[in-house]
Amino acid sequence: MEIRSYRAVFDLERRIYRVDRLRLNPGGIPVRGVVYFLAILAATLILGGLPLVGDAVEALPWYLRDLALPVASATVLSVIRIEGRPFHLAAYALLRYRVGARHLAGVRPCGALGACWHPEEILMLPDGSDGRMRRLRYTGPGAVLVATAHERIESRGPLGGARLTLRELPEERAPTQGQVIALARSVRMRVGGRR
Repeated sequence: MEIRSYRAVFDLERRIYRVDRLRLNPGGIPVRGVVYFLAILAATLILGGLPLVGDAVEALPWYLRDLALPVASATVLSVIRIEGRPFHLAAYALLRYRVGARHLAGVRPCGALGACWHPEEILMLPDGSDGRMRRLRYTGPGAVLVATAHERIESRGPLGGARLTLRELPEERAPTQGQVIALARSVRMRVGGRR
């Protein structure tokens, strides 16, 4: 007999052979089966309290609902082995595989093979270098470089949000350097036309 792993030799299933002086099945009852039984019994009690499914569960006789079905299901689940693993470990692995990423690059999830990478949208706002300010609205966070002569009006909106309005001053000379205006999160900036 070839043993590929000592784990197979020492992977002993815990069993209950007696409760106090009461001797159980000579082969014992697997502890895993008792846990399955309690989990299935709890699931049937929870399902019995639900509105639509509860009516179907409550239609079964108590001995079938609370005893026979959980015992039979726990027996079947404790016997099942999928690729050498007990049912709960195999079900967890299948669920993790189903929910997880399909393609990995290194250890990180990535797109499918042959999929094209597209960069995120880049927001370009006019900086006034064309000699006039264009009408626009922008909500922060962000920074704005203004290179024309302008008037700055700060106010509060009807719901308490901060607002910033910029208006072009055509009669004044443009500054030698542009001015950077930093906008905090949710600050609304409106660039108007000429004054």
